[in-house]
Amino acid sequence: QVQLVESGGGLVQPGGSLRLSCAASRSIFSIYLMGWYRQAPGKQRELVATTTRGDTTNYADSAKGRFTISRDSTKNTVYLQMNSLKPEDTAVYYCNAQTGLMSYWGQGTQVTVSS
Repeated sequence: QVQLVESGGGLVQPGGSLRLSCAASRSIFSIYLMGWYRQAPGKQRELVATTTRGDTTNYADSAKGRFTISRDSTKNTVYLQMNSLKPEDTAVYYCNAQTGLMSYWGQGTQVTVSS
């Protein structure tokens, strides 16, 4: 089992940047897939980006070129660097970890992009 705690959300102006962090309660070295998802009001949760244990990354089209996912196994943390933020990026961002048949979620962190 693994607990995930997100942080780093907040209010930012359009064009600004934020870095989200997801701290895991145990080593993430063996966790095959970790990722970030988001859910805007009235919408379904959607993939933002994922990273595998071998550092293969995958991004939603909306995130390509603006967001970067990375994992630091020494700190048991996964990051999401978000640049050139747009109002449509406003959502609750969730961290996810998949280990075999189990999928774990954090509690989410709110990101609001507004002037």
